[in-house]
This record gives sequence, structure tokens and C-alpha cells, in this order.
Amino acid sequence: MRNKSSDLEIIDVILNGNQSAYADLVKRHQSYVFSLAMRFTRKREDAEEVAQETFVKAYRSLSQYKKESKFSTWLYTITYHTAMTHLRKKKLETSSLDDEANLIQLESKGAYDEYSVEKKSRSFYLNKAIGMLLPDDAAIITLFYQGEQSLEEIATVMNLEPNTVKVKLHRARHKLKERLETLLKNEVKELL
Repeated sequence: MRNKSSDLEIIDVILNGNQSAYADLVKRHQSYVFSLAMRFTRKREDAEEVAQETFVKAYRSLSQYKKESKFSTWLYTITYHTAMTHLRKKKLETSSLDDEANLIQLESKGAYDEYSVEKKSRSFYLNKAIGMLLPDDAAIITLFYQGEQSLEEIATVMNLEPNTVKVKLHRARHKLKERLETLLKNEVKELL
């Protein structure tokens, strides 16, 4: 029954003493939190650490959630700030995503029908291109498309003005297009 409940209903259940209901919120938002953390940290271990820390912070602060924005916006704000703190502690180590490991993971997840392989290939190159962006650009792309956050919600998460987010999103899309063109051009050269 909880799976069909809204985030706000689950939060009310948690705040009324049923802490085990928090697992439903974690399951519902874990992939987006992890994706956003991965965009910033660019390392799986660091992203897992940021995601875990985000959910711990969110749980401890749940009573402070004012319900003025969507829960996901509030949670992504915590993710953003946790990731920024983590990066400051790590002094912004930069490295690329482990492309081979991601490809192996994608290949091992399902059937190899034509549609499935094409979809995985698109996803692989899209994630690779997003991984090549600056962390803020990657976060905006992730929040807007994967997290389905509005410009206003992203502005709240990143502590920016909505118009600034709109401009940054436009520029991030352009940079993403350039990265994809470069990646795919190189792939075409390798095939020929």
C-alpha cells in the first residue's frame, strides 16, 4: 500500500513513529540521488558515500521538512550540498567514469534484442558524455531530465535564480551536444 502513497503521506507515517517506512522513500529516490551524486563525484564509491550520507541527513532532518516544495527537491538539495562538502574534503579529485565497467554492467543487465542493445548503447554514450561535463552542468542536466525537476526546483537545489538555471541548462545542453558529437565521431572512426 505504501508504494502508492505520496511522499508526503509516507513522511507523515514516519513522523508518527513508523521509521521503517523511510525505506520506501529511499527506494523511491535512491537512483536519482545516486545519479546526481555520481555526476559530482565521478567515482562510484564516492557517489555511494554521498548518497548514503544524504539519506542519513534527510532522515535526521525529516521533521524540519516544511512541505513547501516537493520532497524530491528538498532531498536533491541535501544531495547537492553533501556532494559539494564531499568534493571540498577530497579537494576535487577529477577522473573519468570507468567506461568499461559501465558497459559490462549494461551488457549484463538484460536481453540482447536489437531495441535493448540500441537503448543501452544510447544510454552508455549519453552517460559518458554527461560524465565529461563540469559537475554543475552534469547536475543540471541530471536534475532536469532524469530527476524531472522544474527550473524553479533546480534553482532551489543549487541556490541559484531560475533564470540563471535556464541559461546554465541551455549552455549545458550545448556542451552535452558537443561531447556527444565528439564521442560518436570517434566511435564512427573506430568502426571504419
